[in-house]
Amino acid sequence: ATLIGASTPVEQALQIVAGQSDKPRESQKLQTMRSEVIEGQKLSQAMERQRDLFQPLYCSMVAAGENSGNLGDVLSRLADYLERREHMKRKLMTALIYPIALSVTAFAVVVALMVFVVPRVVEQFDSMGRELPLLTRVMIGLSDLVVSFGWVMAFAFLVLGALAVRAYRQEALRRRVHGFLLGLPFLGGPIRKVEAARFSRTLASLIGSGVPTLQSFEAARMVLGNLVIRSEGEAIVHSLKEGGSVARALGQVQFLPPLVVHMAAAGQNSGQLPEMLNKAATYLEEEFEAITEAALNLLEPAIIIIMGGVVTTIVLAILLPILQFNSLALS
Repeated sequence: ATLIGASTPVEQALQIVAGQSDKPRESQKLQTMRSEVIEGQKLSQAMERQRDLFQPLYCSMVAAGENSGNLGDVLSRLADYLERREHMKRKLMTALIYPIALSVTAFAVVVALMVFVVPRVVEQFDSMGRELPLLTRVMIGLSDLVVSFGWVMAFAFLVLGALAVRAYRQEALRRRVHGFLLGLPFLGGPIRKVEAARFSRTLASLIGSGVPTLQSFEAARMVLGNLVIRSEGEAIVHSLKEGGSVARALGQVQFLPPLVVHMAAAGQNSGQLPEMLNKAATYLEEEFEAITEAALNLLEPAIIIIMGGVVTTIVLAILLPILQFNSLALS
């Protein structure tokens, strides 16, 4: 976008970008695209042959930019769209690092207690020859189970995980899972918000790049990750094919908040539909980030409390027999 915006020829821009890439395979593909452009093909046509690098959505936007003579502006708009999406992904992954590390540490501590500490203490209790409290007997049983069948349980867990991943590739199962997630009280709302933001941002980029309205809505619908919501998007395309307005078409689906519908109507009336959709997407993304940040802030102390409760239970299971035996000895 920067090079073409500075009036650099497309083939020269591809040469420079290919030289900057630190991945030989990617650089080779860009050089292939450059050769095709030199032979007289359009950039969008060269991109379509590299589907592992460029999604159909990107190719459509670039083709629209070539047809309208605004290739630099379209590439800049596409770059902004991708940077915003990657920013959300990185921010979410960064926020999840600490809770994940904390969960792994807590699990490792509990396993270490059950495998190394509890069996040693049990040896001392066995020499006393007295009946142990119920909590201690339960903890000893769990410890024996982990020590004897821990590897079997871990292997079974991996096998079940692999089978679940394989089964999840089936569209029917994914649709049921996606519908279940949308029905959850504290998860369905954020999913709808992030999908609505993704749909609005993509739609704004496509329409702003000069892609025809109907084609833009169809492409924006396909970027939705939730299959149930993607199916709802078919109603938008169907309404537009029948000649309905953009606001009316958007109002027929449940996953879009009223804010998006009203801003789309205002944008259509004022001729600023892409700008209004971008503003709606920005608002929804900020709202989603606020919800995610609050949830993660609550997740960290929740993990600590759960870990402390488990460790406390194990310690009580060890201390109860000692206290019981001391009281019997004193009496």
